[in-house]
Amino acid sequence: MTVQTDTQPIRISILALPESTPAAIYGLYEMFSSVGVIWPELTGEGEARPRFRVEIVSLDGAPYACPIGITIAPNAALADVTATDVIIATDLALSHDFEPQGHWPEMAEWLRARHAEGAIVCSVCTGSVLLATAGLLDGEHATTHWSACDLFARHFPRVALCPERIVLPAGEGHRVITSGGASSWEDLVLYLIGRLCSPAEAIHTAKIFLLGDRSEGQLPYAALVRPRSHADGVIRACQEWVGMHYDDTNPVARMVERSGLNERTFKRRFRAATGHSPMDYVQTLRIEEAKQTLETSDTATDEIAYSLGYDDPTYFRRLFKKRTGITPGRYRQRYRSVTQIRDTV
Repeated sequence: MTVQTDTQPIRISILALPESTPAAIYGLYEMFSSVGVIWPELTGEGEARPRFRVEIVSLDGAPYACPIGITIAPNAALADVTATDVIIATDLALSHDFEPQGHWPEMAEWLRARHAEGAIVCSVCTGSVLLATAGLLDGEHATTHWSACDLFARHFPRVALCPERIVLPAGEGHRVITSGGASSWEDLVLYLIGRLCSPAEAIHTAKIFLLGDRSEGQLPYAALVRPRSHADGVIRACQEWVGMHYDDTNPVARMVERSGLNERTFKRRFRAATGHSPMDYVQTLRIEEAKQTLETSDTATDEIAYSLGYDDPTYFRRLFKKRTGITPGRYRQRYRSVTQIRDTV
């Protein structure tokens, strides 16, 4: 299976056919290009390093007008791409009487060759028709848009169609992945980022682009942004200390003591330097740690509260909901579904 290396980004080839529509093509391009770059820029967490090298590939590499009239500008022609890690065929605008036999022969041959060399081949929505035409879905379970079920029944009876699925890995090494309707590319991108990079990177992408259920507002996606730069060395030293000791019983009093300032002066300088009161700053650090624990473990909420310095788990739950808009249990449910996506699709 293709995996992220420290020195070489994973190569993603997004196919642009005459029938391709632009939303998934450019949405996938933007999201994959952001991985490893935008999160460090926004939060200051980690070193910015692109995890993917993304390209749009067409038969001849020339710009063209897609079915809705928008120009798609490929980065490369098929002949330019003799090796790649992941290929994605996005949704295709097909008529109800579309006859797939004889369509895209060069693209189908290229797909088979790249898959034989080890590439992961994916589809979004009716992009599955291209994979089926190439013979990559024969004898495999696959999904597609519900409107294409009849087309599959008529032309690809060897495909075990599962139209109820959203993302469906199949084949040896799960190197053929189909996804359902046109917007299922959002689920596919999280699956691939989680599988090829890490679950944490998938969660970062979901938070940046607000992917998933947005009915509970934007707060569940928010993260601690990059700390404000300032020149107050005393306060900066206290920030560094509390970054490692926010679970202390009384961290604000400890910071005051370490600063050598009286309490009133310390609080004034802390707010001027950071934009937060000392207690608000501590609470923010604690809630961010709680969120990461909920995302990655089954640790009980009460235990998380105690580990962060809260003697009253009920107070912690109220504070968590105030900060994130949802309860700790609901937060875990939202993001564990991303980290466990390989087990749930």
